Amino acid sequence: MTMTQKILADHAVGLDRPWVQAGDIILVRVDFTIASELSWNGMEQTYVKLGQPKIHDPARFFLAVDHTVDPTTLAHDQRTKRLVEKARSLARQSGIKHFYDANQTILHTKFYRDLVLPGDVVLGSDSHTTSHGGLGALAIGLGGADITAAMVLGQSWLEVPEAIAVEYQGKPQFGIGGKDIILKTLGDLKRNTVAMERTVEYRGEHVRAWSTDMRFTIANMTAELGGLNGIFEADEVVASWIRDRPGEGRKEGGRYFAADPDAPYVAVHRIDLSELGPLVAKPFSPDNVVPVEGVAGHPLAGAFIGACTTTEEELVLAALVLEVALGRGEKPVATGQRIVVPGDLSIQRNLHEAGLWSIYERAGFTVDPPGCSMCLGVASRKAGQGESWISSQNRNFPNRMGEGSLAFLASAATVAASSLGMTITDPRPFLAAVSRERLARILRRSDERPAPVVEIVEPTVKVEESRRAAKAAPESAGPRIIVGRVQRFGDQVDTDAIIPGEFCHLTSLEELGEKCFHFVRPGFAERVRAGQDVIVAGEGWGSGSSREQAVWALMGAGIRAVVAKSFAFIHKRNLVNEALAFLIVDDPEFYSLAGEGATVELDLMGSRVTVEGKTFAARGTTSMIRALQQEGGLVPAILRHGRDVFTTLASM
Repeated sequence: MTMTQKILADHAVGLDRPWVQAGDIILVRVDFTIASELSWNGMEQTYVKLGQPKIHDPARFFLAVDHTVDPTTLAHDQRTKRLVEKARSLARQSGIKHFYDANQTILHTKFYRDLVLPGDVVLGSDSHTTSHGGLGALAIGLGGADITAAMVLGQSWLEVPEAIAVEYQGKPQFGIGGKDIILKTLGDLKRNTVAMERTVEYRGEHVRAWSTDMRFTIANMTAELGGLNGIFEADEVVASWIRDRPGEGRKEGGRYFAADPDAPYVAVHRIDLSELGPLVAKPFSPDNVVPVEGVAGHPLAGAFIGACTTTEEELVLAALVLEVALGRGEKPVATGQRIVVPGDLSIQRNLHEAGLWSIYERAGFTVDPPGCSMCLGVASRKAGQGESWISSQNRNFPNRMGEGSLAFLASAATVAASSLGMTITDPRPFLAAVSRERLARILRRSDERPAPVVEIVEPTVKVEESRRAAKAAPESAGPRIIVGRVQRFGDQVDTDAIIPGEFCHLTSLEELGEKCFHFVRPGFAERVRAGQDVIVAGEGWGSGSSREQAVWALMGAGIRAVVAKSFAFIHKRNLVNEALAFLIVDDPEFYSLAGEGATVELDLMGSRVTVEGKTFAARGTTSMIRALQQEGGLVPAILRHGRDVFTTLASM
């Protein structure tokens, strides 16, 4: 088995054999569920529909207020105040142990640094939950309904994914960290292609020497590859980090798994890092990658160092780059904006103590408290229309940093080097003068204590011979045949495009529907009302954020079905949970016929679609998806079957 398969087998309930393989539908125990105040806004609706039941384990639900807050919005924005109060209210009423209020931390930063252990199963209502695979956990982002269900039940269902391995060869030079490595990976493999809906297992000759921060960034941006999860084998570096965690973090435990030598990977992709230099992803995709030399000199309106992707290691290295530059007489030009945001107050304290905060300030940076900030462009920090920013965040989709913004993605070191003159700049001349010893000292890395001994384990599986009998399936809750006219879209339509982040505070389907495709296709809802109520799209429909509001917006606008060549994993689960019909069709002839305005007929039960008198087969769905569709979605299924819902549906 792969690492992912071993963790799933270890957490599976009711297996009829002591292993799992790709395609199995399994019920799994969940160690932690995690969420933000923005995702809780949607999760709360599911929670209320379920009758606000008791949380399965209040010590295993983690909630952080990070997505929409900065001091300005918290003081003046009524939408932000409402979202924050909803999160605070849940924390007061439920007694959850891990609640972090506004401007204390970023969700993934705190959870990674304090709580996650190797071998954990973590489900989060944010696509970058993949981050926690950096410590050898199986961490998956899902929509809010799935996370609410797991929070209440302590369980969820998964289809065991296919797996690819990314094998890194060669040793990266000093200053080339996780961000450059994952940009290289994205540039080589591309978004939503070989990793689509698969687990990505990272390995290689020199990987065991990489810091947990490097691994975090790579696992974090597995979401951009389209992977279900990204994971590194937990080793002595991980064990040392866990042992030395500050404060009251989990410092013991975990189960250390390794892939078998004959693990069933669909493919192994080898990537050479020996000559890798700094990279930049140009608008509007994280895989639109070029060497920094290819865009050097591009003028900038702003520089942002922050977001969950940007670790303590990157923040420290960027400050040391600035220190070298300032020491050589470089000065920040008067134009442009510079913003730096730490991922957690503990990181901020460490940088203060090391004297690095003053370096940022001398370099012209405004230092903000922890939060997602510019990465989402929904709080007070936004890029302006037509402005080019260089950022160490993870996404550069259209309008991501603000309406009409142009985001160039790079490492924090590259952002720092570029910030002084407000043009994209190669950081290597500055990196060459950075003291490696000082970097290690600030990051509290020492060889004085021997690393803990790591014991590789195998899954503990309790085999059960039979499952409990299922109740009879209900009559299908939705239509069997849908006839409508097409609105046509291309490839890689992301959830930021479907419903921009600034509208994710909305909860009314009608309001969300009016904002559907607000920036990229004005008048979308009007065309739906005129009868164009079926979407036909290309590859990777619904990629990006886990926001279930994307499905709600489609429903609110009146969309009845979506047909595409492939769907992003999280978005597809959200379609299932909300019972919005979809079909996957491979035949290119269908797409040549189903143009804008064409009339199509969808036979949902027969998995067929007809256009211009020609009928095309759709790809079949899994038994669990069919069962949930028949139930009318996730909430009706739970209300009907209770805590045995997934066991019952799996046996139908």
